[in-house]
Amino acid sequence: MRAVIQRVSKASVTIDGHVHSQIGQGLLILVGIEDADTMEDIEWLSNKIVNLRIFDDAGGVMNESVKDKNGDIILVSQFTLHAATKKGNRPSYIRASKPDIAIPMYEKMIGQLATDLGKPIGTGVFGADMKVELLNDGPVTIVMDTKQKE
Repeated sequence: MRAVIQRVSKASVTIDGHVHSQIGQGLLILVGIEDADTMEDIEWLSNKIVNLRIFDDAGGVMNESVKDKNGDIILVSQFTLHAATKKGNRPSYIRASKPDIAIPMYEKMIGQLATDLGKPIGTGVFGADMKVELLNDGPVTIVMDTKQKE
């Protein structure tokens, strides 16, 4: 499971001209799912995201989490995070899960993040043509991969 985590002042997901989700201060997370992902990956990633200390404390030091700040989260499924670009110029998405595997995993990730954060989170719609808008704060952008826990 791969995630691009962006600290935002605000973010939204619009589908067919209608705002589906929007938040103020918090995190916009793009997540890519592959067949090898398990519930263990979901639990590890969710815990890391919710407790990641990337928000400024009163002294201006990145020392607080989205949970500490009572911030919000939007989670958007993005299969292109598993693009393979080694050969040629057209990315291959062979490692990205097909919908029959990815949708249930995405839904489990939504539930786990909501549980760990202690409140509902915003989402995209799996497979929809989404317009994702964000004001990256910092900018702070972190990439995590559950297969490469660094």
